[in-house]
Amino acid sequence: ANELAVSAFIATNTSAAAAALVWMIIEWKLTGKPTILGGATGAVAGLVAITPAAGFVSPISSIIIGIAVAVVCYTAVAVIKLKLAYDDSLDAFGVHGVGGMLGALLTGLFAEKIINAAGSNGLFFGNPKLLYSQAVGVAVTVVYSAIVTFILLKVIDAVMGLRVPDEEETVGLDITQHEESAYTLLD
Repeated sequence: ANELAVSAFIATNTSAAAAALVWMIIEWKLTGKPTILGGATGAVAGLVAITPAAGFVSPISSIIIGIAVAVVCYTAVAVIKLKLAYDDSLDAFGVHGVGGMLGALLTGLFAEKIINAAGSNGLFFGNPKLLYSQAVGVAVTVVYSAIVTFILLKVIDAVMGLRVPDEEETVGLDITQHEESAYTLLD
């Protein structure tokens, strides 16, 4: 444990707290009430976004990252997902995918050598090259993930199918797939 570990811990905690608070404020403003699930989702988004930046940004930057990721991920989960009607019951893409990409890009803005001498300064501290590197990394990761996901989905679809029949989905996967009776309204 040293000063860098303490800095990373503070950045991690602060980003998660800021994101949880902002997510709940957004919910409160838009739906009339904050929720525990929203607060937890915001905290996770803050943790996801700060992960690439934790050992490289100041506490103030971690607050900005937390605020930004709450706004962007809330929009991805509560607005874009509904408009596009894609199936993401755990909001993995809206929180982890979007939040991870945003965190990587924001690292390219807020990183400071004063926090971690082994790192690089970001755009706001005189080094636009780090933002470029982070953007290239995000782009390559998106392309790679899309290609590999497509291939895996095709293989799974050929072997066993991607979805259960509508009747099994209506009855519930707890019963049809796992032979469990929890969470069902049927006798």
